Amino acid sequence: MNCITILEVENLKKSFTLSAGFFSGGSVSLKAVNGVSFSLSKGETLGLVGESGCGKSTIARLLLCLEQPDSGTVSFKGENIFKMNKTRKNDFRKKVQIVFQDPFSSLNPRKKAGYIIGEPLLIHKVLPRRKIGERVAELMEMVGLRKEYVQKYPHEFSSGQRQRIGIARALSLNPDIIVADEPVSALDVSIQAQTINLFLDLQKKMNLTYLFISHDLSVVKFISSRVAVMYLGKIVEIAENNELYQNPLHPYTRALLSAVPVPDPLKKRERILLNGDNPDSFNPPEGCVFSNRCPEVNVEICTKNHPELIQKQEGHSVSCFLRE
Repeated sequence: MNCITILEVENLKKSFTLSAGFFSGGSVSLKAVNGVSFSLSKGETLGLVGESGCGKSTIARLLLCLEQPDSGTVSFKGENIFKMNKTRKNDFRKKVQIVFQDPFSSLNPRKKAGYIIGEPLLIHKVLPRRKIGERVAELMEMVGLRKEYVQKYPHEFSSGQRQRIGIARALSLNPDIIVADEPVSALDVSIQAQTINLFLDLQKKMNLTYLFISHDLSVVKFISSRVAVMYLGKIVEIAENNELYQNPLHPYTRALLSAVPVPDPLKKRERILLNGDNPDSFNPPEGCVFSNRCPEVNVEICTKNHPELIQKQEGHSVSCFLRE
């Protein structure tokens, strides 16, 4: 794998102010992303995992410049994307594309497949109109769709085919990075495998870099080269794929892995059950964000202080006082 850093995220924070309700009045602040840092190297796949509501999709929107952060930076090839002028930002958006979770709602039901795939080429004016059809046919073949399907509407495709249309659209501008936000969660298991294999084949052919967001640890293990675990707006552990699955350091990571089904019925895995309240982004714990559910919590330290994400061994960082 190429070790050239293509994207650098440093101390990224994003909050949303919401109404507290008609009768209570006032507003509340939701810390969706709270001090996240990581990097992406050319040609790698970073898996981002965590419970629903932990901030994964907000990170995706920030990386695509669809949201502005409260603080922190995202640097693409050394340039802060939030300080780019309009021309530079348009150039950046060609290089970072997204594949959405729902392959139906992310496609315009009134447009045919050929138009949907070719629309980015029209918007960014990277090809003459007469050549767009040829490029669309090439993209459809690349993702395993027959070129005759250009005249079909989204409802005429299966869910797996619709996701392939979304992938073809993301590839149309020859991006460097693809943010895949839960791209297989809405698909049947057999179709999931085909789609994941397609992602891997395209990565080899085009040297693509992926940020692969998912809550399915089995899928992430198969596709990712590194894995970052999120909890309540923070990354609590990040490591190489095999290292994280074989030697998880954070109690939350251990609990997640203990819940992954084992394919061999003769093997039993000890399940780690978490007590306490479910995570609350509106009112996070005062100390470590996981302290109210952690089975190993040290009341004196964990409930009063915030642990930093610190490298414990080569390529393996964890945010936990118990590992210091």
